[in-house]
Amino acid sequence: MIYQRLPIFEKILSFMRKSLLFVLILIGVQAASAQNVAVAKLRSETSRTIKKDNDTSYYNWKQGGMYNFNLSQSSLSNWAAGGDNFNMAINSYFNYYAYYQKPRQSWDNNLDLNLGFVQSTSLGGRKNDDRIDVLSKYGYRIDTTGMWYLSGLFNFRSQFFDGYSFSGSNSNFTSSFLSPAYIILSAGLDFKPNNTFSVFFSPLTSRTTLVLNTKLSDLGSYGVPVGKKINRETGLFVTVNYNNTIAPNVTYKGRADFFSNYYEKPENINLYMTNMFTFKINKYFSATYSLDLMYDDKIKIFGPLKKSPGLQLKSIIGIGYLKTLQVKKTILKPKV
Repeated sequence: MIYQRLPIFEKILSFMRKSLLFVLILIGVQAASAQNVAVAKLRSETSRTIKKDNDTSYYNWKQGGMYNFNLSQSSLSNWAAGGDNFNMAINSYFNYYAYYQKPRQSWDNNLDLNLGFVQSTSLGGRKNDDRIDVLSKYGYRIDTTGMWYLSGLFNFRSQFFDGYSFSGSNSNFTSSFLSPAYIILSAGLDFKPNNTFSVFFSPLTSRTTLVLNTKLSDLGSYGVPVGKKINRETGLFVTVNYNNTIAPNVTYKGRADFFSNYYEKPENINLYMTNMFTFKINKYFSATYSLDLMYDDKIKIFGPLKKSPGLQLKSIIGIGYLKTLQVKKTILKPKV
């Protein structure tokens, strides 16, 4: 039995080396840009008189977010070029975050909700966006530069409503609330050189897939064994997050998750990536572009026979109302 397991562990080690190299490259790029800031900080600290810093006992909550609503509509009457007589699309996005900080502690919480709907005379009504995404990450600083944290991470992803795939006039039921749902529990190292970029690397991660809908579980959808509703995997997990203003009136928020199952085809890496660009027009209106990518070797509903995995893409462009929630900060001092 030992010799039969060796090739698997060799693949695992090979993947871990490649993943670690990838993480180190990302860290190197960010560390280079942060080096001057860190040096200046150290110089300022060594040049001042040493004294008791009461701020180290303070704690800080920072809360904020945004919501976006896009609406597009078109209608035709006696239009020679052809097309749908009526077409309307509605897309909405809501984000809320709550960050907690102490000198050696960091707790980041983020909620993303997406919902979109399309109505046309030829295709009828159907959703074009539906996502629930909750991410919580706690870290304890373990170095003097303030960049490395020993962290734990929780992530939950699912959707609100039933989903269908369409082929001509035929539709096929493919998803529902908690079918699927993904739960990730992970422990590892978090590299945070600044407030806009972070890389979390975990060699020990539990990934649970839920398919609670009986019809879908009986089909063995989303890698859950036929007739079962829960599937658990253990593997390596890496997530990269970036959120920043990249140009005047242009902001970008992106995240890329990578997961490899240690015990089943570790070379087949699962990918989940979200990208959102916001182009501010004025105080109340903006243009948005979102691009989501997903690859899961266990989701085999693509190809000519609908039995193959494939790269899933979702792209949405819209112009509409954008409202930024007021940022609230809570800084409290301990009682003397």
